[in-house]
Parts: sequence; C-alpha cells; structure tokens
Amino acid sequence: MLLCGPSGSGKSLIAARSGLPVLRLDDFYKEGDDPTLPLLPDGSAVDWDHPDSWDADAAVAAIERLCRTGRTPIPVYDISLSARTGEGSVDIGAAPLFVAEGIFAAEIVARCRELGLLADALCLNRGPVRTFRRRFVRDLREGRKSVPFLLRRGWRLMRLERSIIARQTALGAYACDRDEALGRMASAAVRGRAATDPSASAVA
Repeated sequence: MLLCGPSGSGKSLIAARSGLPVLRLDDFYKEGDDPTLPLLPDGSAVDWDHPDSWDADAAVAAIERLCRTGRTPIPVYDISLSARTGEGSVDIGAAPLFVAEGIFAAEIVARCRELGLLADALCLNRGPVRTFRRRFVRDLREGRKSVPFLLRRGWRLMRLERSIIARQTALGAYACDRDEALGRMASAAVRGRAATDPSASAVA
C-alpha cells in the first residue's frame, strides 16, 4: 500500500493508525552533499520537494525485499542534518500488507505495479491551508530546518498543493481524505488476511 500526499498532509499519522507495518520512504532521501541534488529555481538552496532529491531505486528495492522476504534493512535519515545517521530495519512478520508512506510514493506506483507489489496507492488531500499549518507545526517541533526556510517552503508548497496532488494522481495514486484512506487500508488488509494461500507474498 503506497501512501503519498503533500508534506504535512498526515501520511505518517494515518499510516500508524492503520495498524499495519510501516515503511518510511522519507528515509531514502539523498544526503546533503550528493552532487545530483536538484536546486530551487533561483539556485539558493536544495529543492527537497523535488523527486530527484530522493533515491527511488533504493526505495523500490526495500519494498521488493519486504514483499518477498518480510524484512529489509533501511537507512536512518536525519532531515535536520540532511544526512543518513545509521541503519535500521523493518520486519513485517506475517502481515500480508504494509504501508510505504512518503511525499514521493507516487513516483514509484508504476514500478511497484509492474513488479506485482502494489495493493493500492492513495494520495491524501486535506486542503492547502490545513496542510500548511500541520506542516509548519511539525517541522518547527522537530527542528527540521531554520524558521525562515520553513516559512518560505511552506508558503511555496501551499501555493503548489493543487498541482502536487494533480501530479500524484496522474502517476496513479487515488486522491482521498483521511477517513476514506483508512477505510481503503482496512479493506485491503481484510482481503489480504482472507487469502487462502499461506505462501502468498505481502504487497505494498
């Protein structure tokens, strides 16, 4: 189950509320000294909201390992440092389904579908103003970046939110609110648990 949506739309909270194992796709950001990082149009800073700031290949590989084996190593990423600070792991046990959530999840919908790993792909749509408030409070609380940076980024993303959702739905994600997302996750989990083949692979 892939879960995307604008930064601050509540992906992590909804993934946790689903009761399913969770893979945090934000841990696959590139490090701050990576020469392939994209810049903002004015060249003033890295554009961390551009898909090229993220390692899609590593994310897909981790999803595939989880689906095939039930366990995968993952990087531990510190957004405030723009760096990987260690390595962890995700183990989904006997769960037939897990949630892979992050702002770039829609970028890999087609690849996961082609690999036979996709149960559903959802895009959270909570409204630009509400998302702005949630994002700023979260980023400030977690000390992700400086306050001026967070305000500039928040204002830019609020103006771009409708186009962000349009892009993610064009890539194959279904736009919905919190309650519908939780309902679709619950239905997918029920279908997975009802599968009669005990050797069936998990799906994202």
